[in-house]
Amino acid sequence: MPVGTPPTATTKLRPRKSTLSRKREDDDILVPSSPSKRFKVSFDSDVEVRLVEDWEKTPTVIQEGVRRALLKRSAGDSTGYDQVKAVYTPVKDDQEETSPATLRNYTFALLNNVSMLNKGCTDLVHAALASDWLGRSEGYVHLFTQFLANLVSAQTLYLPDVLRMLVENITAAPPSQSQSEDLADVPRSQIYQRAHKVIQYLLQIVPSACRILLTILTNTFPHQTDSRRAHIVYTHNLLRITGYAPVLQADILTLITERLIKIDLQVQEDLEDLAEEVEEGVVQHVPRARSDINSVLDDAQDSDDDSETDEEMDEDTLRTQAITKNVGKMDCILDMLFTYYDQMVSAPLHSSQVSSVEILFSQFQTIILPTHRSRHTQFLLFHFVQQSPAHIDVFVGMCAQTSFDKKRPAMVRQAAAAYLASFVARGMHVSSDIVREVWDYISTELKKQVRESEPGCRGPDLQRYSTYYTLVQALLYIFCFRWRDFESGPDEDYEEDELPSIYGEERHWRPGIKETLQLNIFSRLNPLKVCSPGIVTEFARIAHHLHVIYVYHLLETNKRIRLSNYNGPSNYSQLNRETALTAKREEENQHLDEYFPFDPYHLPKSKRWIEGDYREWTGIPGLDEEKAAESDSLDEEVEDSDVEDGTGTEESNE
Repeated sequence: MPVGTPPTATTKLRPRKSTLSRKREDDDILVPSSPSKRFKVSFDSDVEVRLVEDWEKTPTVIQEGVRRALLKRSAGDSTGYDQVKAVYTPVKDDQEETSPATLRNYTFALLNNVSMLNKGCTDLVHAALASDWLGRSEGYVHLFTQFLANLVSAQTLYLPDVLRMLVENITAAPPSQSQSEDLADVPRSQIYQRAHKVIQYLLQIVPSACRILLTILTNTFPHQTDSRRAHIVYTHNLLRITGYAPVLQADILTLITERLIKIDLQVQEDLEDLAEEVEEGVVQHVPRARSDINSVLDDAQDSDDDSETDEEMDEDTLRTQAITKNVGKMDCILDMLFTYYDQMVSAPLHSSQVSSVEILFSQFQTIILPTHRSRHTQFLLFHFVQQSPAHIDVFVGMCAQTSFDKKRPAMVRQAAAAYLASFVARGMHVSSDIVREVWDYISTELKKQVRESEPGCRGPDLQRYSTYYTLVQALLYIFCFRWRDFESGPDEDYEEDELPSIYGEERHWRPGIKETLQLNIFSRLNPLKVCSPGIVTEFARIAHHLHVIYVYHLLETNKRIRLSNYNGPSNYSQLNRETALTAKREEENQHLDEYFPFDPYHLPKSKRWIEGDYREWTGIPGLDEEKAAESDSLDEEVEDSDVEDGTGTEESNE
């Protein structure tokens, strides 16, 4: 039929069925007659019905499940959220551990949904951070590192938590060391290496994290009562951070020095209560530390080898043992610092870096100098300053300027004078020219103070003239060690063992040496009465032997002088009768402290660093022989007296 021709009457049209209805036999499911009725579903009994385990799920399914769990969490439904958190929660003994594949899939899901981990998901993030991820495979460590990087970039509120977790993993007992029997044991040294790699990566992504990291490093530093291994491991890892975070180098080194000096002071405080022979035994019995740092890092023993104590030990023995441990701890840290600074000195210096000696100078002014009675920490400065004449000149000038500065506290000025005298006296590489210049500096300052103070001076007074007495004591100390540098004439180049007899030839001294001693020793300020008796006695012997100055008659006069008469009222109540003992104690308190920072260094491991830099006390040929002869003669007289007394007793008994 042509298109467009209308149908004729003979054409039969078949009625069209509605598309909304179909034959029942064509349908697989019966359409209910009423909307309120539901289908009846039947299951084949041969088909196994079960829940799909996490390890069977694809990463895409897990990712979607984590996303929905986080969304529902924000809506108040925490069921799925808690299931995700349980993946990172440590299992109990009777529970099955999460498989590595499942853990990897969930971490990948968190990585892709990191923007949803807001403040409300803190417990989930903390659970993930607390997992032992550093002790797993390299692939998983890499994945977790990417998660941490995305997390701190998208959610900066977690940056302190992430850094704190990483710092905890460079301590002596890293929490991320896996204890799972299904995983290979990862050495602690590898845990540390991985943690450092992640810290370095995060610092590159977020440069502002350096200040947060420094605060965490400070708070995590072991307490001074913690084990030696704890200090060694943490100090080693701190020094390693300075390698990839040079902006923190000076702050980290300062942190180590601050904690080291606390241990140093504690040791000195404890040793003061021990007898001298016990003190020497403490140093001699310090256990030798292992030279291989890797063996220390991988040691699973978190405490010291000798940490076990005998319950039957008395209090003194336990105290001595504790002091010995602290001495060994300090010795190891100092040796590590000596090694580190030595490498810094030999390494080329970049324009943005601060030299090692400049860091030490800064630490000296801010930490070491204000700390009273530090004993060993300052030897870092003692060794490395002597590596260069320029550094020696700077350090000497720094100490001299501080000791003369009236704006500085008296205690700091006195400490600076003690450091100046001790360094010049003990430094093997301090030239004769420096020694003479220091003598001239101090002499000029003393002459000025005598001129200002003597008119109103009633007598020796430590409270009023403490700085003056400190400088005089510094001169006496320097003279005892370096008197050869003040000679002039033919004896100037003599070796110590070639010293001619004082009775065979008169010595010649540089101009101003005798005059300075005369001016100050016999002034109204009477410094020999206030200076430390031990130093005064040794100076009197040497000065008399060398015919420099004779002071024994003044020492005899000073025995009849009581310093309390010139220092105001006594500290004791007038109602209390003064005894000989209280008078003696009060008199001793009026003397200068015999403290010189660079006294002999006896720490067994680290003392190797100052060999060749340190001037030992050698005495004076002729003088020491006389002293020994006098001592032997006195011993013989005592023995003869004992024999005579014994004989007389026997006769009387008869």
